[in-house]
Amino acid sequence: MTGPTRRDGKVAGIVVAAGAGQRMGAGRPKAMLEIGGRPLYRLAADALTQGGCGRVVIVVPPDGDWVAQVSAAEPSAIVVPGGATRQESVFCGLQVLHDDPPGVVLVHDAARALAPPVVVSRVVESVIAGHRVVTPVVPVVDTIRQVRGDDSALLDRAELRAVQTPQGFAFETLWQAHQAAVASGAVSTDDVSLCELLGQRVWLVDGDQMAFKITTSVDLAVAEMLAKPVEGCRIIPR
Repeated sequence: MTGPTRRDGKVAGIVVAAGAGQRMGAGRPKAMLEIGGRPLYRLAADALTQGGCGRVVIVVPPDGDWVAQVSAAEPSAIVVPGGATRQESVFCGLQVLHDDPPGVVLVHDAARALAPPVVVSRVVESVIAGHRVVTPVVPVVDTIRQVRGDDSALLDRAELRAVQTPQGFAFETLWQAHQAAVASGAVSTDDVSLCELLGQRVWLVDGDQMAFKITTSVDLAVAEMLAKPVEGCRIIPR
């Protein structure tokens, strides 16, 4: 895979942009903050579109008038209110797709707004190839210790990978995983983990360091620097 996939109506993407972003301390939802003049949710949605998604659902905070605001700014997207948790918000996105389900669905956090379209393409193509649950990962570069009470143990980072988004799924697999979670009360911040509860195997593809999670004001400042022109070019494509 060397470039973005052709846009396909049977491939849909869900941008999870419903979080309050309390750790950012910006006084507004994190996904609505801007990098290079564009909100995080739009950068994430653009990456999905450029990587092969023919339909994009943006899940926004349920309070306020975010549905109206984002719908006006993104007329080609489906905009729906989210829930109280990330898991509930993803399910809101799945529900709006269910009447005309895609074959492939990607779930992407707006907080990973700089994920390159080529990563999206890798995920899409892997699901199309028959892997029903796919996630991009990158090697762990820090030394990691596992803490249990007063004890700790060094983990072998050669065996560890950091998980990123977008994660990709056969639509029916993710739909069943979320319905099962609602029925059982299972809770997870990761859709892949919900699928694993159904016995699904997870396929890994290469992620990208640009898909780092924007959580704090420092992360936002770094992302803003990456959006500035460098020697006549811009790292984030417009």
